Amino acid sequence: MSLSKLDKAAEAAGIALRFVNARGEQETISDETKEALLRVMEAPAGKTPPVPPVQVFVARARRELTVNGKGEFTWHLTTEQGKSHSGTVQGGERLTLPPRLAQGYHQLSLRKGRQQWQSRLIIAPRRCYLPEPLAQGEKRWGALVQLYTLRSEQNWGIGDFGDLKRMLEQVAAHGGDFIGLNPLHALYPAQPELASPYSPASRRWLNILYIDVSQVAGFQQSAAAQRWWKSAKTRKALENARAAEAVDYAAVAALKLEALRLAWQQYQPQAADDTAFQAFLTAGGEPLRYQAAFDGILAERSGQDRQAWGWETWPEGWRNAAQPEVQTWCAQHEEEIGFWSWLQWLAHQQFSDCWLRSQELGMAVGLYRDLAVGVAEHSAETWQDPQLYKLGASVGAPPDPLGPLGQNWGLPPLDPHVLRARGYQPFIDLLRANMRDCGALRIDHVMSLLRLWWIPHGENADKGAYVSYPVDDLLAILALESQRLRCMVIGEDLGTVPQEIVRLLRDSGVFSWKVLFFEQEKEGRYRLPDSYPQQSIASASTHDLPTLSGFWQADDLALGEKLGMYKGSTLQSLQAQRVKQKQALLDALHQAGAMPARSVKQAEKQALTPAFNQAIHRFLALTGSALLGLQPEDWMGMTTPVNVPGTTDEYPNWRRKWSFTLEEAFADNNVKKLLKTVSEARKA
Repeated sequence: MSLSKLDKAAEAAGIALRFVNARGEQETISDETKEALLRVMEAPAGKTPPVPPVQVFVARARRELTVNGKGEFTWHLTTEQGKSHSGTVQGGERLTLPPRLAQGYHQLSLRKGRQQWQSRLIIAPRRCYLPEPLAQGEKRWGALVQLYTLRSEQNWGIGDFGDLKRMLEQVAAHGGDFIGLNPLHALYPAQPELASPYSPASRRWLNILYIDVSQVAGFQQSAAAQRWWKSAKTRKALENARAAEAVDYAAVAALKLEALRLAWQQYQPQAADDTAFQAFLTAGGEPLRYQAAFDGILAERSGQDRQAWGWETWPEGWRNAAQPEVQTWCAQHEEEIGFWSWLQWLAHQQFSDCWLRSQELGMAVGLYRDLAVGVAEHSAETWQDPQLYKLGASVGAPPDPLGPLGQNWGLPPLDPHVLRARGYQPFIDLLRANMRDCGALRIDHVMSLLRLWWIPHGENADKGAYVSYPVDDLLAILALESQRLRCMVIGEDLGTVPQEIVRLLRDSGVFSWKVLFFEQEKEGRYRLPDSYPQQSIASASTHDLPTLSGFWQADDLALGEKLGMYKGSTLQSLQAQRVKQKQALLDALHQAGAMPARSVKQAEKQALTPAFNQAIHRFLALTGSALLGLQPEDWMGMTTPVNVPGTTDEYPNWRRKWSFTLEEAFADNNVKKLLKTVSEARKA
């Protein structure tokens, strides 16, 4: 069947004409959806240039490219190391690159008469970095932490980088090797209730609410700050913020920003002479300056109108960082830009200190960071670069049995054509920002390297289509940056995973995620520990799933019912399924030798006692996965989840705290016993 003009245009732009749904059936994308997405994209049009804007070569692959056109071209290659090569080539012939070209980023110039074309040449390794202990077959474990959930005797009502350093020391002392973190991306300090780490303002900068204010020199040295700190009003506000069941973001932000303003007044006179701060500003360049400007303008406008938090609600002349009104504001508010830039510097300093502490403790991985799928529509990044992010669409997931209308995450997609036209520099910058000061990077929804479900603005999620991304190029760059920054890569590959990316991720050295709840085989049997692949991280649960206690006691189902999430007989069906899952899990524990032989064989008679909790953790520790991530909530028997997918206001997502303090967790005898068991099993 010949393709229509529309279908040809869609295919050329990377829009899939059909897809396989959750039931294994082929569905065809409507013409309306194709037309809507084509209007959004900046697909290449016009005459093909002699060389592409970027060309990626992996490992020892043949390094040559065809020069399009006719006649003789002069070429000049400048390597990343500054060496030059040149020559001539005829149009239609292959240009063979110089031998022994090092891995990295090189620049090719092609000239014919007065015309000139540029192409970035990227030479990349095949696989991502792997720490030597893991390469030697060692198995390590660590704690999975949503940093904001931590309670401690020191923090200000939200987990912070001071807590993180203290927890690193405790994890290391109990035999652990890393702490896995939620995305630390910049959010909205002036609108602190916008708390989802997966809908950030920027993925290149940090959430300044994680600053441990008590460790800031300007705060310690400022007489005004110390008077404020000791006042009865401040002590009461701090007490309330610490005691709150869920993170009171408004209270935390008010406390921290007032304290940091006072600290800035102390520090500001010496800012120009602080070479480290000035170097940070220089390295951050325009992206840092405009991130600071965004925070400053948002604070100013939020002070005037609490509803004016998204730049799309601002007056026309303020909806783009490049507009004259914004430039005028920046020129008039250099001190304010300095303040918000300084906060980023403090956050980066404190996080870097945590990373250095993990290395002093001998941790192979130390810290792993989490990279969200995208940024929010009203974010600082879309404000700075509206061409790169397509505001006429958002990403999500197609319908499936659990979500018959599909999912719309409200995140504008990166345009793959703009990405390629820029030599993949935005992707490179993103990786470098998130591979700093850590031993591993988790990529949320790693399938986005292959494809994303684009939904035209104003449409339901079922009216979307898959758009392809240059997966081979992106994986190659990922491997190059991973090796350079000595940062391994973990791919969140849960849910519907297209078969074509499974091999690609494995061959690129990207670790897969294996969640106990999902590791079931035929007839509902749980996979036994020795069948878990080495190139993976195992865990009991995730931030989107119930805790171990919540799962075993079916508290998540009771919560779902309370929130009105189930229709008809759905709840009864899920309850019946849960009974079978629990029995299958108990059977697997016995089969793996994680349970004493004479212990209970019937799940309905087995309570989640400390001994049973320890058995589940022993099972996980015995898996073949090189990494194991454990949630402190599971050590302490918490039942409430961090996030309930499909809810917004119904549940306090991204706010739930630990029911215990950091100090209490590691002083608990059951926890000590559990972690000893895990450490021993990991070495077995």
